[in-house]
Amino acid sequence: MEETRTRIDTLQAIELAEGVEVRLRIAGPLLRGGALALDLVIQWAFLLVVAFILMISGMIVGWETSGGLISLLWFFVWWWYPVFFEAGKWGATPGKKILGLRVVQTSGGPITMGQSILRNFLRYADGMPFLGMGIMGVPTFGFALATCVATRRFQRLGDLAAGTVVIYDKTPPEPVVPSPPPIEAATPAVALRPEEVLALSAFRDRAGLWSEGRREEIADHASELSGSDGPAGVSRIMAMAHWLQERR
Repeated sequence: MEETRTRIDTLQAIELAEGVEVRLRIAGPLLRGGALALDLVIQWAFLLVVAFILMISGMIVGWETSGGLISLLWFFVWWWYPVFFEAGKWGATPGKKILGLRVVQTSGGPITMGQSILRNFLRYADGMPFLGMGIMGVPTFGFALATCVATRRFQRLGDLAAGTVVIYDKTPPEPVVPSPPPIEAATPAVALRPEEVLALSAFRDRAGLWSEGRREEIADHASELSGSDGPAGVSRIMAMAHWLQERR
């Protein structure tokens, strides 16, 4: 069922051990990259302001003390900034919060402190390969992008290790707009597999939520079954779904 619904829209249906099914709308790498960029701007702005204040205070407390405090500040902001926010009630860094994203477990529940530490401390591996040498190398996040594209839930290495996913925090409610039934039911020309029956039923149930162009785009994928494309294909798919649901 999960695979079938994934073909229909961008929702990910996850069945828990208790038999309960949760549906999460997974965020892709482009939006996550935007959230990362916002977080980097926030982190560096904070570091520069506080470092400037510490440098001025270095004339009073001493340059060595001031330099040590700046090093500690850099360590905590770079490594613990995402951990603090994602393990808290927000479940997201300020950058993710601005873009409406949230980090959750694959079951949909809030992440724990241990999961947050694991996924964020693995950012160093996700940032590889680096441009330049040593600690000052610039991360390209090539590994993170590769794993995001290769996994169905757009999980980077840290997500895979911690069992987390990034989802849209606030999804606009879907309007309840029932799709009109076809004039008459139509019997499928061939025997359908169980997953195909589910796909046709899901198409009819959701058709009223999509634009006409979106319905045609999805129905065209089943043109071999319907024998038509465009509006005619949509009508044929709806007629077959109507026939299947009448039999239940």
